[in-house]
Amino acid sequence: MAQIATVWAVFQGLLLEALPFLLIGVAISSLARALDPSGHWLQKLPKGALLGPLSGALLGFALPACECGNVPVARRLLAVGAPLGTAFGFLFAAPVLNPVVLLSTWAAFPDKPWLLLLRPAGSVVIALVLSGLLQLISEAKLLNSELLAERRLSQPLAAFSLLERSTGLIGQPLAALATDLKASVQNKPAGLLSHGVNEFLELGSLLVLGCAVAALIQTLIPRDLFLALGQAPTLSVVSLMLLALVVSVCSSVDAFLALGFADQVTPGALLAFLLLGPVIDLKSVSLLGRVFTLRAMGLVLAGVSLTVLLMGQALNLLLL
Repeated sequence: MAQIATVWAVFQGLLLEALPFLLIGVAISSLARALDPSGHWLQKLPKGALLGPLSGALLGFALPACECGNVPVARRLLAVGAPLGTAFGFLFAAPVLNPVVLLSTWAAFPDKPWLLLLRPAGSVVIALVLSGLLQLISEAKLLNSELLAERRLSQPLAAFSLLERSTGLIGQPLAALATDLKASVQNKPAGLLSHGVNEFLELGSLLVLGCAVAALIQTLIPRDLFLALGQAPTLSVVSLMLLALVVSVCSSVDAFLALGFADQVTPGALLAFLLLGPVIDLKSVSLLGRVFTLRAMGLVLAGVSLTVLLMGQALNLLLL
């Protein structure tokens, strides 16, 4: 009974922590739909292997959202045909590169200037690596089928056949998607509100599932198990990466959680904890499923894990 109460308490904490940011993300997405229903301006965002992800990452300063709230915004960018690199740069770096997270990191670790520099810099590196890695595969194998269909409707006719679009004379459009796009173009407040509510409920249900799984696993696996290897140069990094996946705490407050065990782990492990969680954790996996295919999500997990592990080890070599 005590363990069930613990699971429930952890679940409530994770959900209440994430829901406001999800609401902010949906609101930003709906606002973008209202101001630019056809995605004309979003399609003009910078492209390129370097400029695209960097410009997307910098959007985090203007659109503060954690790893839950940035999913609907990134999904909107992809749906209207924005460059992949720009959308991925925002998706992977914005949870760290926003004023709330930067200030919370500074408040928690004012005595660690290297962390205040390396956390945002590391998130940009991760965004560049993942953006380049994901664009090695085709959009059909990269994006969720529903998102892919919506993105293709926003592309020029020459880019895809009618069969690929699933619209026009060949195939039938998705009913919900067609209604959604019509409401967006007409820019009716009722249509925009309906879309926002539906998106919040859909993503919210996935968030509830993610929080439940995270709370269950976090309760069953003691946190001390991950901290036991805190002083081993390599194993400490790996253990704190696993801890970041399990605890699934929001990026806006993860620095204060890390403060509680910062003295027990290596510098590289501390950095790894603060870099990996904002990209992917048990709580956000279900949300990312609304953007990526399973293959792409596996690529994201492998890419960010290897990148964070290398950065954590490099930092340990320099500071230990």
